[in-house]
Amino acid sequence: MEYEIGDRVMLSIQRATDLGYVVLIDDEFEGLLFRNEVFQPLSRDLEVRGYIKNIREDGKIDVSLRPQGFLNVIDADCDAIMAALKQQHRLMLTDKSAPEAIKRELNMSKKAFKKALGFLYKRKLILILDDCVELVKS
Repeated sequence: MEYEIGDRVMLSIQRATDLGYVVLIDDEFEGLLFRNEVFQPLSRDLEVRGYIKNIREDGKIDVSLRPQGFLNVIDADCDAIMAALKQQHRLMLTDKSAPEAIKRELNMSKKAFKKALGFLYKRKLILILDDCVELVKS
């Protein structure tokens, strides 16, 4: 096994467990995709792109559907928020919104949403109001 953390791989969903999903990595190795990191429906034999998240001392492999590292994911999260804002002109979500609402609206975790909001806010691209997020008018 010659994988490194962050490597992009193909995952085939094998079965659901209490922890998440057992996957086949590149049709060769077994790995685990944790349930709390899944924000889309998955079914047996579905093939999806994934990333090596961790290789444990016992040789077991943890995988993710998202690239690892802040800079690798922040662009995609910001793009998702900006696309929703451009389509809807306002998001009825804030950093205080329920995780389920964020997942339903944007298919991302609350943590990822808050990081992307902060990133966009610091660049003066959005306004964070009491009950929503809006694009800054140019």
